[in-house]
Amino acid sequence: MNKTLLATALITASLGAMQVQAADVPAGVKLADKQELVRGGGAEPATLDPQKVEGTPGSHRTRELFEGLYNLNGNGDLIPGVAESYTVNADNTVYTFKLRNNAKWSNGDPVTAHDFVYSFTRAVDPATASPYAWFIEIPSIVNASSIIAGKTAPSELGVKALDDYTFEVTLERPVPYFVKMTAHQTMFPAPKKVIEKFGSDWIKPDNIVSNGAYKMDEWVVNEKMVFSRNDHYWNNDKTVIDKVTFLPIESPTVELTRFQAGEMDVSYELPNDHFKQLKRDIPDEVIITPQLGTYYYQFNTTKAPYDDPRVRKALSYAIDRDIITKFVTGTGELPAYTFTPEVVNGFDPATPEFATWTQKERNEKARALLEDAGFTKDSPLEFNLLYNTNENHKKIAIAVASMWKKTLGVKVTLENQEWKTYLETKKAQNFDVARAGWIGDYNEASTMLDLLTSTHGNNDGKYSNTEYDKLLSEAKTMQNPSVNYNKAEEIAINQDMAVAPIYQYTIKRLVKSYVGGYQPNPEDSIYTRDMYIIAH
Repeated sequence: MNKTLLATALITASLGAMQVQAADVPAGVKLADKQELVRGGGAEPATLDPQKVEGTPGSHRTRELFEGLYNLNGNGDLIPGVAESYTVNADNTVYTFKLRNNAKWSNGDPVTAHDFVYSFTRAVDPATASPYAWFIEIPSIVNASSIIAGKTAPSELGVKALDDYTFEVTLERPVPYFVKMTAHQTMFPAPKKVIEKFGSDWIKPDNIVSNGAYKMDEWVVNEKMVFSRNDHYWNNDKTVIDKVTFLPIESPTVELTRFQAGEMDVSYELPNDHFKQLKRDIPDEVIITPQLGTYYYQFNTTKAPYDDPRVRKALSYAIDRDIITKFVTGTGELPAYTFTPEVVNGFDPATPEFATWTQKERNEKARALLEDAGFTKDSPLEFNLLYNTNENHKKIAIAVASMWKKTLGVKVTLENQEWKTYLETKKAQNFDVARAGWIGDYNEASTMLDLLTSTHGNNDGKYSNTEYDKLLSEAKTMQNPSVNYNKAEEIAINQDMAVAPIYQYTIKRLVKSYVGGYQPNPEDSIYTRDMYIIAH
């Protein structure tokens, strides 16, 4: 057996033997008679269709209802989901997943390799209009790019069902992190019969069929979503919580009130201005975790003057990130001068030049750049700053707008929109500068850097640089792509200031002390099926 095949065999054996997703109740812990959990859900998602959902609020809910080939545990490591194991060929381009034969949909039908063929194909089919079609393109699945461009039939995607429980994926080139990507909802299976029968209404409570630990009982828009245990889930015997309710609350302050009133067990976030008091009063219930994500301001490079790097740099330099992280957010965030956060696995981003300057030096550079671009006190830059409705986003926007006015004389009008409208506005490029954030879909630097490539579906600012695109494309087949990643950071941020990174995210959540099994990780992939309610 050659070294590659030997390594493949070892990978297969080790992954197949891994611990699976389940609630692990320690010996001696007494469980509550009532196993029900109420979670803050953030904004109301537009859909729970795995191939159409976007944004963290939708992702959290979708993970409860559906399960892909692999999952992520509390450390962000891969553990088997519908797939028990996988093998890969000698040149690392053909992945063969062996599916468990006891995985079922909530209606009792078996989950098969054909369901994965359908869902992967559905994601790239232009008729689906998936906002995450690019996610299938990133690992270079055969013909994905051509299908998304409308040049090739969706049936030509490089995926096959070798039999009911063997799913094969062929890549155009080796991508080392491909299997990590299968834990993302875009690659979750979708029930073909149900979708063909009900069309876009298939996700309604009376119609939806799912394969995860939970199934949907109720969806009252802008009020609640109620999920109960899926008795057909292959690992249902290891699930403890019987019912989970998501409350769509955009205000962290309202969430805090509900939490303190005993109406919520796990929050979506917490209000920054209450952080210090909460740490004093209920330190065991305030959970802070470094997160694989960056909070940033996005420039609409399709319109002047935001197509001018001088303007983008001036606005970015004038943001005092230390003030934002110490006094506006103040919950452990790190100032961001690169787009890739430090918590990402296997990559240590180089410090850009402007990060080594004092804030006074950055402000001086910013004034000179803006004046060079034609904006002065007599002819100031004026624009709208868009953000989605949220108290924390508003406070940051007010602080940054104040910095811009004081340092540069810029006149900023704040504009907030509810989540769905905000997403539509950005996608249509109907904005000047907008608040944005990106949470990595898998723990590897490309999950951040790919966002700024020309063809990325979530590059709403439409930044484009040919050299940058080439570096990211080449990186996909490199064993150690750090050199390319650092060059890409240099181009996108130090040279072009494609976006203005502000801070590296932390996950800030309130979790009742009687909730066991809460497993935070950098990707914020948490599952109710891991949790349990302790008698209290």
